[in-house]
Amino acid sequence: MPVYRLGPECIFPPAEEADPDGLLAVGGDLAPERLLLAYSMGIFPWYDAGQPILWHSPDPRLVLVPSELVVSRSLRRLLARAPFEVTFDTAFSEVIRACGSIPRKHQAGTWITPEMIEAYERLHAQGFAHSVETWQDGTLAGGLYGVSLGGCFFGESMFTRRTDASKAALVALCRQLDDWDFDFIDCQVHTDHLARFGASAWRRDRFLAALERSIARTTRRGRWLIERKHERDESSHEWRRAKP
Repeated sequence: MPVYRLGPECIFPPAEEADPDGLLAVGGDLAPERLLLAYSMGIFPWYDAGQPILWHSPDPRLVLVPSELVVSRSLRRLLARAPFEVTFDTAFSEVIRACGSIPRKHQAGTWITPEMIEAYERLHAQGFAHSVETWQDGTLAGGLYGVSLGGCFFGESMFTRRTDASKAALVALCRQLDDWDFDFIDCQVHTDHLARFGASAWRRDRFLAALERSIARTTRRGRWLIERKHERDESSHEWRRAKP
């Protein structure tokens, strides 16, 4: 299949025309309008420093349904002790920079270039990109960030500086999205880490059909705050109504 070269016009070819590795197009820019169009079509940017912008739509797609989150017994016991304070949208710039600077196994560099950071900070200022932070002793211990459209959250990256801090952020995000009746989290490509939390592979056609329905919903735009309808009893893994 051909790899399309993008020009200044804000358009994309159909995601179904990506090559077998998921690469669809090259070029263009990271303007908010183009990024939002890409996400709405099941496409995302992923490239290394020094490369042109590369746009991908992998098949299959890793997806996590918030209500189907799997939390291990050991993590439930940890979270029951509330070792972290969790916030939303209080340190977006710090989170995305940490995601780009934390060393990762089997990865020499980062795709979170200064250009990408600037682009997602613009999306955050416009109320489309969001972060989840976990704090310990007043210090940022871990977190994640992504983009929200309709009933879908497009997860981009996560980091941890203290054991299980990013896991706590993911659990907090899933529980909040479940309370808000979000349809799914797009995890993009398979990782064993996310699969252990219940993420599964969807064929591209299934993903795109679900995405089309999901983005037709109203986008929860602006700063996010934790709004819990229910609380989970970590010892029994059961939900109970939150205290007023």
